[in-house]
Amino acid sequence: MIDYAKKIKEYRERKFLTQTQLADILGCTFISISRWETGRFEPNMAMKKKLVGMFKEAGMKLED
Repeated sequence: MIDYAKKIKEYRERKFLTQTQLADILGCTFISISRWETGRFEPNMAMKKKLVGMFKEAGMKLED
C-alpha cells in the first residue's frame, strides 16, 4: 500500500515545489496538499491515479 503522505512530500521535495505550486499543478488547494502530507486526509481515487503517474514519472519507488 502506498503511503501517500510520505510520497507526496517526497515528490515535492524532489521537484523543489511548495505546497501551493503542487496544488496548482494538480488543480486543488494547498490546504488539500497539507492535509494529505500530514495524513489527516487521503486524496480521492482520481487524484491518487494522477499522483501515481507523477511519482512514476519522477522515478520514485511506490512501495517501501
